[in-house]
Amino acid sequence: MEGKVILEEHFSTELNNKFWDAKGEETRNGRAYAQDIERRLMDSDAYVTEMDRCGVDVCILSLTSPGVQSVVDTKQAAELAHSANDYAKLLMQKYPGRIEAFASVPMQNPAAGADVLEQAVKEFRFKGALINGYSNVGPGDNVQYLDEEPVWEFWERVSKLNVPVYLHPREPLPSQQRALKGYPELGGSAWAFGLETSTHAVRLMLSGLFDKYPNVQIILGHLGEGLPFLLPRLQHRLDAQREGLKGAKCLRRPSYYFANNFYITTSGHFHTKQLHAAMAQIGVTRVLFSTDYPYEQMDAGCRWFDDLEMENVAKAAIGRTNARNLFSLTLPDMGVSEIAGSAS
Repeated sequence: MEGKVILEEHFSTELNNKFWDAKGEETRNGRAYAQDIERRLMDSDAYVTEMDRCGVDVCILSLTSPGVQSVVDTKQAAELAHSANDYAKLLMQKYPGRIEAFASVPMQNPAAGADVLEQAVKEFRFKGALINGYSNVGPGDNVQYLDEEPVWEFWERVSKLNVPVYLHPREPLPSQQRALKGYPELGGSAWAFGLETSTHAVRLMLSGLFDKYPNVQIILGHLGEGLPFLLPRLQHRLDAQREGLKGAKCLRRPSYYFANNFYITTSGHFHTKQLHAAMAQIGVTRVLFSTDYPYEQMDAGCRWFDDLEMENVAKAAIGRTNARNLFSLTLPDMGVSEIAGSAS
């Protein structure tokens, strides 16, 4: 399929690399892999080269995890957010219509994060924000999750701006990693990222956030971090225990929020049976194609999607139309031949 849109694709900067735990990345993923990723995160020209090769029209870039969220000092976090956004703005200017961006936001200070997002959206034309899970506000387990009360002024601004927020993974808190001890390979994207992020998403559902701000939209990668498969069991048990959700902060059941306030992407999860199961749970209009470059090979994800046996309308929706509508992208409709065609 030609004309695809991808939106969980990452970059880094020299300033971000000073804060990035490269040693931890090597421990989780191996030295050769980590070094190759670091090189490709800094190679901005490679993105468009890969896009051209893979039949991708538009790429929405974001600062790699954990990015701003791991910087405890509020001044340094703000400096990194502004630096990353300035870099992304330059890429957008260099490749107009091809490269778009999510804002990096310093959530250690939610009011400042809201101001940074508003500037990025209104002045730079960014498409929303990408937040790498909880934000460190002190040493160790001193963190702030996005459902907690100090963050709600940020969500009020998100609602007014009417832009989506991508909830991106990061590693679990140090105190919650005992189950992974002795198995460092499970500490990152292979396992722990999904557990941490799906739990964070459920916290948002149960917090009452979407009752107060019903237009807020959250994007989850990796086919929803397991939620299309775990949510029915979660809801069943919530209904059965503790008198259901009686007295809970939220007014509705989790499945309602998942169907109305969440989108999921295919980033790094190129498995056909699981895609169809996720589509059955959340609906085709809330599934978005993505690859997770450079952590995944863009051509591998695109070949998988191009070769999918799927109705043309559904394929166009996942690969292009849903993203066009969500992000107000200026993209024309596609013909049947363009949808059916594979990237060269």
